[in-house]
Amino acid sequence: MHHLLAGTGRSNITPAPGTPQGGWGAQTHQRGLGADLPLYATALVLSDSTQTIAIIDVDSIGFDAEWTAKIMDAVAEMSKIPREHIRFSCTHTHSGPNTFRMALITEGLDMATGYLYSLPGRIAGAVWQAQQNLKPVRVGAAQGTCEINVNRRLRLENGQVIIGRNWDAPVDPAVRIVRFDDLDENPLATIVHFACHPTTIAWQSHYATPDYPGMAKKVVEEQLGGTCLFLQGATGNLHPRRGFTGDFGVYRKMGKMLGFEATKLALGVETLPRKERLTGVQESGARIGLYEDDPVEPPPAVLAIRSRMLSLPVAQLPAPEALEAEAAALRAEVARLRQHGTEEEIRAITARATQTGMRADRARMFHGKSHIDWQLMAIRIGEIALVSMQGEPFIEIAQEIASASPFPHTLVSGYSNGAFGYMPVASAFTEGGYEVEVSPFAPEAAAIMVREAVKLLDELR
Repeated sequence: MHHLLAGTGRSNITPAPGTPQGGWGAQTHQRGLGADLPLYATALVLSDSTQTIAIIDVDSIGFDAEWTAKIMDAVAEMSKIPREHIRFSCTHTHSGPNTFRMALITEGLDMATGYLYSLPGRIAGAVWQAQQNLKPVRVGAAQGTCEINVNRRLRLENGQVIIGRNWDAPVDPAVRIVRFDDLDENPLATIVHFACHPTTIAWQSHYATPDYPGMAKKVVEEQLGGTCLFLQGATGNLHPRRGFTGDFGVYRKMGKMLGFEATKLALGVETLPRKERLTGVQESGARIGLYEDDPVEPPPAVLAIRSRMLSLPVAQLPAPEALEAEAAALRAEVARLRQHGTEEEIRAITARATQTGMRADRARMFHGKSHIDWQLMAIRIGEIALVSMQGEPFIEIAQEIASASPFPHTLVSGYSNGAFGYMPVASAFTEGGYEVEVSPFAPEAAAIMVREAVKLLDELR
């Protein structure tokens, strides 16, 4: 029998002390003092007799199109895996190094760019290492729950929508795991899938962290063995029940809660099913049935991949010139106040510069366009489907896709293969709020994504 082959690889991508941190407009410091836990690039390579696929999990907030291309090119060149067979996903931790708001850096820019230039080789090396470790595997999946997330779109009495805790809005506490075992039933790799913004550790911290996904992976590897990958879900409107803190104990606790739930699920998965057989009765204080549990070799897991570039409608955006000029003026003021201002002055001007810069970036990329290309990818591993898309989809999008999927286990993710941009559902556009204000999309984009994702899954089936 021809088994599916799998192998794992990992590179340490922890930034050196002094590397600028990023991810927060309210942050007043620039250089980080170190890391509370290591940050990693982890690769899972899958192969059958006809094709090879790489799934990459990186502890990072994300990368723009230029740096995503550099990383994908390096992976493809070193591994010889076709680019269309590479899924490059980020956990989206907000307390890692600055990898995308370089214009705001006035101290340590050389270290930030040096860190970026080191990543393509290190990430490609993890994929190459995984290729060297390929071995036959069996695969299984399970689902449980972990209630550490909440919908973050809260409407105040004055009608303003803020990032808060909305206990009445849609949320998905589902933990989904995929377990890969060698033929002796030893864990080789575990995928943990969960939807929650890694915004536990915020602007107060001077140390990089992988946030709760890093802690969850650590727990799974310690308790179960093998290598753990984390695939972020559709978390555009979800975040932790407790967050925006500098207390490392909070993200460690939530990561442990998720990690132990994932471990419990993985322990319950039998990748080599068994059929019970009553072999006799043993007389004792009671009559005890004696059983043999005979292994039943499952059919080889089907491996397949589909990738499609969708043309999604864009919101009408203003010309970028005025916004870019405003952003440049605010960045200059940030640099001045970093020399002479108070901490509160620095915080306020940095927040304004960040917000204006985001609007300017969006206008520069999408002004004058009616549609933009947006990648959708689906990987089939037996009865399991991994759906990924660029940007930050709302949780309702993932729930609709999963409910219509022909596969019993469907894991829907954003933050894959580059590009920033929230994808709200249509109803959010009438409410407003941060995600809508910075989204490049028109309200109908989410419905198109759902429809095309289900089509792609039907093709895989």
